[in-house]
Amino acid sequence: MDADVIVIGGGHAGIEAALAASRLGCTTLLITQLLDTIGKMSCNPAVGGLAKGNIVREVDALGGEMGRLIDRTMIQFRMLNRSRGPAVQCPRAQADKQAYAQRAKWSLEQQKGLFLFQDTVVDFVLDEAGREIRGVVTERGRRFHARKVVLTTGTFMEAKIFIGEYETPGGRLGEPAACGLGGVLRRLGFTVGRLKTGTPARVLRSSLDFSKMQEQPGDEEIIPFSFSHDTLEVRQVPCYITFTTPETHRIIRENLHRSPLYGGRIVGRGPRYCPSLEDKVVRFPDRDRHQVFVEPEGLSTEEMYLNGISSSLPEEVQEAFIHTIPGLEHAVIMRPGYAVEYDYVEPTQLYPTLETKRIRGLYIAGQTNGTSGYEEAGGQGLVAGINAALACRGEPPLVLGRDEAYIGVLIDDLVTKGTKEPYRMFTSRAEYRLALRHDTADIRLLEKAYRIGLQSREMFDRLQEKIHVLDAIKELLRQRRLTQEEAERRGLPQLAPHVGKPLYQVLKDPRVTLDDLAFLVPELSKYPRPWVRTAEIDVKYEGYLLREQQMVEKFRKMEDMRIPDHFDYSEVEGLSSEAREKLSTIRPLSLGQASRISGIRSSDIAVLMVYLSRSRKAQ
Repeated sequence: MDADVIVIGGGHAGIEAALAASRLGCTTLLITQLLDTIGKMSCNPAVGGLAKGNIVREVDALGGEMGRLIDRTMIQFRMLNRSRGPAVQCPRAQADKQAYAQRAKWSLEQQKGLFLFQDTVVDFVLDEAGREIRGVVTERGRRFHARKVVLTTGTFMEAKIFIGEYETPGGRLGEPAACGLGGVLRRLGFTVGRLKTGTPARVLRSSLDFSKMQEQPGDEEIIPFSFSHDTLEVRQVPCYITFTTPETHRIIRENLHRSPLYGGRIVGRGPRYCPSLEDKVVRFPDRDRHQVFVEPEGLSTEEMYLNGISSSLPEEVQEAFIHTIPGLEHAVIMRPGYAVEYDYVEPTQLYPTLETKRIRGLYIAGQTNGTSGYEEAGGQGLVAGINAALACRGEPPLVLGRDEAYIGVLIDDLVTKGTKEPYRMFTSRAEYRLALRHDTADIRLLEKAYRIGLQSREMFDRLQEKIHVLDAIKELLRQRRLTQEEAERRGLPQLAPHVGKPLYQVLKDPRVTLDDLAFLVPELSKYPRPWVRTAEIDVKYEGYLLREQQMVEKFRKMEDMRIPDHFDYSEVEGLSSEAREKLSTIRPLSLGQASRISGIRSSDIAVLMVYLSRSRKAQ
């Protein structure tokens, strides 16, 4: 069959891309090697985490699926950094791995206008000039035509698996690599590199001694990832924490020569922020222990995931060092840890829409762009699918700014700076992270999704209600004042200095919470608790938010100064030769994006600004 949009790959990026394109009215074909592994969690059976949880909520606000999937399949919820400021608080949920994948596949199967097909794409069909996509060719010789193609191969493109001396083609243990497209992309002139990732062993639950570990329960208050509901009923199960020992590290050091990473057989760079246990032992020789999170993979399996000790050492070495860890002395290994090396496309070859600069109509998303993590993949897949569909409809693309979403920060970093190692999102990467809190993702993004057709009228009306409630709560706090009698009745010393003040001002005291004042505003009980919490944060951090907004306005002035598509940088006198080369290669869309390119000096930006301003006046 032919389609408006073809999506290659059924991982987390492919799921979001396919659903977005089909929901926007495009006939969509998702082609993947194995239908049974759609939505499979290759590594950690969890969604969310630092900055990643924000991305999941942004995906949901934009009409994506990941938030709804994890809400339906979570088995434990935790809000990370509860003791720290709201800008760095992030939701994380342990998933039932099998249930998540089944629900993901079912969601695709139920979507109108979306069709699934099992095969491996090995080539592209281009126009006569070789500059625009026309479709794909599969391993079995099938030819499918499409107006747009979204490539989301994850860790499978030309991939190899390593376990000690063992080496085999594969994207996951027991699953074949996707061979063909890596060579095709190189032949078409794309810069393609190699990256590496890894995963730890899985062990049998009944073989573990949890009495030697610290139990890590879930939070009592569960905040849904999806904005479509305010509460969740979840059967939560505990995770556990243990630690490596000096004996663990000794075994690893004595066997480093058998590591494919240190033996030179892996050339791709691994993730800096999620290193293998071998890396940890080498890079931190003074540390005598490292944390190990023992996490269930689901309610219907005995497999437990050993988060924090990924390894590609030989299986017998893995077994030896695992048995030195408290609680794991008799652990039965069900699947060994391993490393995967795979092809990725240097992402500076993409526009912020995630369309490639070299081939029109070809979009790339997910780990194929050099990122790590399900959440980063899902966010990119959603944007790529949206833009492929909008292009089919002849409408302007969706480009998210750094001030609008973590997804915007992620994509801007990729297409502007590129990456030589698996990119992972952190709150520290976002300049405006107080405005990009997880609880405001709907306020920032849901209307955009509604305008293009990815959110329902019901969800848009719900957003308007939330905004109205936030304003109403703040007005109540402005109108009510704290009396001496009320302060004494509450019996909290932190209230005494604020007698006579409006509650709005009282709440700005970091020692005072809205729960402390709730007895004065009984109306709060009728509103959803997450909305009340958002109002509280807005009030407490009003000054910081206003200061951040001023920074955003300056940022937008730079972003609003657009650079023409075919701008000739050789005509700009005063630019350094390095700036000319980098600007001509990356071809930024705005002066703001140009300023973020590595190696571009402030003097180059000043010269370019003057030239663009004169050009505008001349027009």
